[in-house]
Amino acid sequence: MPYNVMRRMISASAFADIAGVSRATIGKWERKGEYVPEVDSLTGRKYFYTDQLTSFPAIKAMNASRWDEELATVPLREYTSVELFAGAGGLALGMEQAGFRHVLLNEIDPSACATLRMNRPEWCVAEQDIATISFRPWCGKVDFLSGGFPCQAFSYAGKQGGFADTRGTLFFELARAVREIEPKVFMCENVRGLAAHDGGRTLDVIKAEIRSMGYTLIEPRVLKAILYKVPQKRERLILIAVRNDLADKAVYKWPDPYYKVMTLRDAFFKGELYDCDVPPSPGQRYPKRKEEVMRLVPEGGDWRDLPEDVRREYMKGSYNLGGGKTGMARRLAFDSPSLTLTCAPAMKQTERCHPTETRPLTVREYARIQTFPDSWQFAGSLQAEYKQIGNAVPVNLAAAVGRSIIRLLNDIERATTPHGEER
Repeated sequence: MPYNVMRRMISASAFADIAGVSRATIGKWERKGEYVPEVDSLTGRKYFYTDQLTSFPAIKAMNASRWDEELATVPLREYTSVELFAGAGGLALGMEQAGFRHVLLNEIDPSACATLRMNRPEWCVAEQDIATISFRPWCGKVDFLSGGFPCQAFSYAGKQGGFADTRGTLFFELARAVREIEPKVFMCENVRGLAAHDGGRTLDVIKAEIRSMGYTLIEPRVLKAILYKVPQKRERLILIAVRNDLADKAVYKWPDPYYKVMTLRDAFFKGELYDCDVPPSPGQRYPKRKEEVMRLVPEGGDWRDLPEDVRREYMKGSYNLGGGKTGMARRLAFDSPSLTLTCAPAMKQTERCHPTETRPLTVREYARIQTFPDSWQFAGSLQAEYKQIGNAVPVNLAAAVGRSIIRLLNDIERATTPHGEER
């Protein structure tokens, strides 16, 4: 039986993540008999058969996935690429795996640039402010442009200043690069918060700018990394646009999801994602009192599992605030994907404690959650390494999107090459 039609199970937690609801909602559905889980007799954990959850489009797509077929995608010819705001290379590496050849990468952070050069000495890395670069020399010579313009201006975790924040205006530098290069296709990605920012008006400004550039925007989507062989509950808004003269030559198809959800166990131990256990690497440590507190939190638990007196001591003023606060004193679980990684592994509001050891995640554990290969090393201080990894696009997600864009370019190539000949 083909892999993608085998009867598969997902955990209650993964079901909730894919459906976009809380675990409490899953429990409510269970009590009403709407979705009845199987229970592991040894662990007590609850699972659902995916073929019984086909009313959820994402799970239906997992059941009918053509991931293996899409994985075999190869470019009809060499497609060149420019990447902006390249960071530590998560997006660039994924695009390279999909089949693109990068002719230029731009990044302003010295540590991230050192990371790019250390891992790919052949890449041309422009370590400078994007505003100082003329992209005209690449006009007509580049098939694809991509970039994750800085997202702090639109993040739910930030102040959400949007275009009033100078970092938000960097989208217009990306737009300038597109105007000067005129690639066949370009892609930009950002936090999901951008879609709803300022009541959707910020995204409307971006859409209007894309139209004025002479490109047709494919309706943007928020992609959940857990659907693309990434053991992390990260979500990214993806915008893909095709140059107007080519927009009617092919139809873009979003990548199919992987057949199942990867977990921290997949990230840290030998198996489907990696051929060995996670290697040792540097990592932060907790102060003595915080370590004592975190030791009281069970696997998969958070501040609500602490004794009342310790809870009040640890939470301080946050104790009486509204909201779930589930990021505080949070310990991850091996049988679930990681929460979205941040730029620091031990921030009090967004704690990411190791599942069974009382410590923050190491650099290599961080990297594996973002699906970087173990061979990909990071330059700079420990803090700089965490920041680079936390800001990255998960490599496997980038590769899946990259393959879908390669397929789009292949279709354009067939439509615009005489007799549709493959080169």
